[in-house]
Amino acid sequence: MTDFSVNKKWHAKRLRAEKRFQLYGKIALGLAVVMLLILLGSILSRGITGFVRTEIQLPFAFEVGELPIKNAGELAGLSGTAFVPAIQESLRSKFPDVQERADRRKLYDLMSEGAGLDLKDLLQTYPHMLTGKHEIWLPASSDVDLHVKAIARKLDVKQLEWLRKLEEQGKVRKAFNTAFFSGGDSRAAEQAGFLGAMAGSFFTLIVCLSFVFPIGVMAAVYLEEFARKGRWVDIIEVNINNLAAVPSIIFGLLGLAVYINVFGLPRSAALVGGLTLALMVLPVIIIATRSALKSVPPSIRDAARALGATPIQVVWHHTLPLAMPGVMTGTILGMARAIGETAPLLMIGMVAFIVDIPDGFTAPSTVMPVQIYLWASSPEAGFAEKTAAGILVLLVLLLLMNAFAIFLRKRFEIRW
Repeated sequence: MTDFSVNKKWHAKRLRAEKRFQLYGKIALGLAVVMLLILLGSILSRGITGFVRTEIQLPFAFEVGELPIKNAGELAGLSGTAFVPAIQESLRSKFPDVQERADRRKLYDLMSEGAGLDLKDLLQTYPHMLTGKHEIWLPASSDVDLHVKAIARKLDVKQLEWLRKLEEQGKVRKAFNTAFFSGGDSRAAEQAGFLGAMAGSFFTLIVCLSFVFPIGVMAAVYLEEFARKGRWVDIIEVNINNLAAVPSIIFGLLGLAVYINVFGLPRSAALVGGLTLALMVLPVIIIATRSALKSVPPSIRDAARALGATPIQVVWHHTLPLAMPGVMTGTILGMARAIGETAPLLMIGMVAFIVDIPDGFTAPSTVMPVQIYLWASSPEAGFAEKTAAGILVLLVLLLLMNAFAIFLRKRFEIRW
């Protein structure tokens, strides 16, 4: 056998091995795409229904003395429970043959526990509804909502019959769930909203960014541009790289020990949450900033020094501006990691049940991943679709943040 034939066989064997390797890569990529589509499909199928709620139209004709107020201006002083008797009376007018106390209780269960609050808000917005007769859409209970969406069937025979009659009269509809984006958490699944968690995440990220960006950038500039290479600098660099890989719950323990136990900052506050996340994101910002500074050619620094610029001027006027696109990209990706963290915030008490929308950095609050965790751990079936809807909102925000980081990199990137 000649050397040519041996080389030819060896070459053919190598080509077959390369094709097999490419095939394995395509199979792995296909499996990854399929698993991703299954995951997104399951979340979308459950989450889309969370943005819709079931409403029932009821007749109202408020009489003098029915509500403990003299004019519409006093509506703000009433609680949602003050309107419950009017809702119950309206239901009885739709089904006058329901007389037994147990049956009436089942009839009242068709409506949401928070329907009274919705009615109050509507009357405050449209005070003219306090006079005359009006047909008003109010949220149904979670069991009715799940039945109409064909997710779960928890209604008994009588409730199904009443609901069927209302549907035949055109008194049942599915509408956009505005409460999901305008309210806080609630014990009732149909009333639970995501705005409180979104506001908490906003305040938390503001605190985190305000703390981590200047410190991270200044630390990276010093290490990359001014620090003399030596044993201590090497130790610092190793520790920064190690901190970037530390489990996030360790930073939660650190925040609990330092910010709450030592400094006495309030638990379950965006201030503590932001400072705790800043500890976690700080190594990421430092590493990203140093990489961006390294990408600036040394000739830029040499040219600035040749023209008489001081080291500070070289960094401030030349190196840092040219590295800023990479710095901003790393910062946004770090914030995207922070917005999806749960474990460190659980350690500092941001797992509390928060009904009110936080209005400041020290107000009790929670964040989106923790709110999703709370809903996922609830045994009620109505919270399952709320969990998926919250995940969708969080995924959209993460995609927007990552897309913005890619845009900054493509828009301001300079190829040397």
